[in-house]
Amino acid sequence: MRIISYDDRGVPSLGVLTSDDTFACVHDTDPALPLTLDGLLGLPEGLDRLRRTMAGVTGNQPLAGVAYAPLLAHPHAFWALALNFKTHLAETGLTTSQVHPQIFLRVPASFVVPNAPLVAPPPDVARAFDYEGELGVIIGRGGRHIPIDRALEHVAGYCAVNEGSVREFQRHNRQFGLGKNFEHSGSYGPWMMTADEFGDPAKHGLITRLNGVERQKAPLDDMLFSVAQVINYLSTGYTLQPGDAIAMGTSGALPPAPDDVAGNDLSAQVRGIPIPGSVHMRPGDVVEVEITGLGTLRNPIVADLPSTYRGAPAATKAPA
Repeated sequence: MRIISYDDRGVPSLGVLTSDDTFACVHDTDPALPLTLDGLLGLPEGLDRLRRTMAGVTGNQPLAGVAYAPLLAHPHAFWALALNFKTHLAETGLTTSQVHPQIFLRVPASFVVPNAPLVAPPPDVARAFDYEGELGVIIGRGGRHIPIDRALEHVAGYCAVNEGSVREFQRHNRQFGLGKNFEHSGSYGPWMMTADEFGDPAKHGLITRLNGVERQKAPLDDMLFSVAQVINYLSTGYTLQPGDAIAMGTSGALPPAPDDVAGNDLSAQVRGIPIPGSVHMRPGDVVEVEITGLGTLRNPIVADLPSTYRGAPAATKAPA
């Protein structure tokens, strides 16, 4: 199943795609089911009940123009990985642990819904606003101390993620912090494809396009740590909850073609490590993240309001 969250005249609703262009409203079929994906995943056997409910249903509501709502209404935690693709490690020259995944958190306010605009910081605040196409994992069954060989049993499904990053602020501290959490800087969706339909993540691939030009393209088996390994690691210290999400890290940039002016212009890059083929997101751009076999997440880029920020405050002497 492919499950969407949408706004039905101010009411949160769930839909199940019945084709690439149409969906059926879950509430119309079974009013007793929750109106949010979080609520559905919190029900014992919630996905199985939905699957039985929607069997044979022919939905004819058009997907075009639907008002998407956040796929997860109230995610308990949205984890994310840094430096988890070998191609990304190679292009940056950075190093990471080969034993422990590098994990941080994103707040819900940093994400917008599919088709909604990502907000680029004013250029006097930050200019390195970068796309990061990633595989998103949504937990369906919680648990602690989950063994690797049982980890995928805890996955409800998968989505695409654009883990948009403001590089200047990311470099302000070792925790990434605000640089990974600018308001409305990322997105995920457009739907959750259930794990039974998506299959083995390692057999799929990732593509990121900026203004129709492919900027990232990598197989998901290029990940240093697999979905199962990350679930095992997280559950060592934290009881995973239904509706938790994990962004699995981004791949390296595609080498630019000889005539690719934007991809070859390293002088236009203001990040710490210039990377051929990487292009910052700017107002007026359109970014797409595709997970093969799953679907494409699309967002335009707009400019943020002017800011009063003018650099780090001067150090002050602590009071005696």
